[in-house]
Amino acid sequence: MNRQYGGVVFALMLGACSGTIVPPGSPSAPVSRADNKVVHHPVRDDVPINVRQADGRIVPAVPIPPQPVAPPAGATTAQQAGIVAGPAVADLPIGDAQAVAARTAFALSCPGLMRRTDMSGLTKGTDWQPACTAARQPGDARAFFATWFEAVQIGDGKAFATGYYEPEIRGSLDRRAGYAVPIYGRPTDLVDVDLGQFSTDLKGKRVRGRVEGSALVPYFDRTQIEQGALAGRAPVIAWAADPVEIFFLQIQGSGRLRLPDGSVLRIGYATQNGRDYTGIGSLMRQRGLLQPGQASMQGIVAWLRANPEPGAALMRENKSFVFFRELDGPPQGAMGYAVTGQISAAADPKFVPLGAPLFLSVDRADATGLWVAQDTGGAIKGANRVDTFWGAGAGAEATAGGMAARGTAFLLLPVGTMARLGSAMGAGAAGASPRP
Repeated sequence: MNRQYGGVVFALMLGACSGTIVPPGSPSAPVSRADNKVVHHPVRDDVPINVRQADGRIVPAVPIPPQPVAPPAGATTAQQAGIVAGPAVADLPIGDAQAVAARTAFALSCPGLMRRTDMSGLTKGTDWQPACTAARQPGDARAFFATWFEAVQIGDGKAFATGYYEPEIRGSLDRRAGYAVPIYGRPTDLVDVDLGQFSTDLKGKRVRGRVEGSALVPYFDRTQIEQGALAGRAPVIAWAADPVEIFFLQIQGSGRLRLPDGSVLRIGYATQNGRDYTGIGSLMRQRGLLQPGQASMQGIVAWLRANPEPGAALMRENKSFVFFRELDGPPQGAMGYAVTGQISAAADPKFVPLGAPLFLSVDRADATGLWVAQDTGGAIKGANRVDTFWGAGAGAEATAGGMAARGTAFLLLPVGTMARLGSAMGAGAAGASPRP
């Protein structure tokens, strides 16, 4: 949702993203993991959010194994990593309702998909035109994907999928008792610099900072901001009740403020201060601050609340700081389009064209299925790294907070892409060997 980071299970807490907000006094409810029993559950239509067996455990699934491939070391794009043919799209276990929702999300993304430069190196905007035209026509949605797309594996295909959601925290439009943590809009002196305008070697690279005298310097970090550096520099769009809640809302990048009168204000990512992100979960594990059984969202939040001073210092070690804007509609992804729970996902645009469909075949039934890459995340980097969006509410919170699925990812590209790439780069570069 225009997030600076991506989600991850809280056992890895904030080494990427997935910030779950737990109201004070809430009991700990760690997400149970599946046992060794394997249940083949390939089609997600019958798998509602937060799928669990009768005993409360998450339903596992058997992933489609990837093709054995050794991608070149240091590949920074999908074109460099290479692609191999995946299964026929008609053979993928895509449910009817899931296909309908994915086609709708794909059609919504088509204008941006055809307009944007594909940093993966796999497609041109015009490649998507036939599928985008067909997406607006009535007809069977599963047949649409089977007709207009071919599945490919990027590099070794080994996927790691995490989850994110739209959190809700307590907030107020004015500063009052119990609401003292400012939620800032974009500072007036924050400068975005496209380095590619200065050197072709820096194409695609950007920095953020502020002008001090005649120099561009790094923007204020989290500690400086919390100590008042933004006075007169940034609007305060609301006030949060809890510094821990707003810290995690910054990680998600979008969410809802529940105001004192019961109404809701939606806020979303506006920009970020340009400082590098540090995951506090990794720091906590390294320092032995989490006891066995505490490496859940509730355990980490509980530790921060039980240790307010060291907790505040720990959060300040993450120098990155997110600024917000008011939203007048549903949360949006990095493409600028609304994201859909259980359909939208974040991926690395250097490996997945934004707006393209993905099929995840992973070891969890709830995450197995068709997704559309409509978002990005600062920690969602590399081939086959996907952050799945689960919407809002308690079910979304529980699923996203515990999501850590592994298996195989297949990118759906316009039919003919493999042949074109094989012709342009040579069969070895495209990896044109089909699956049996």
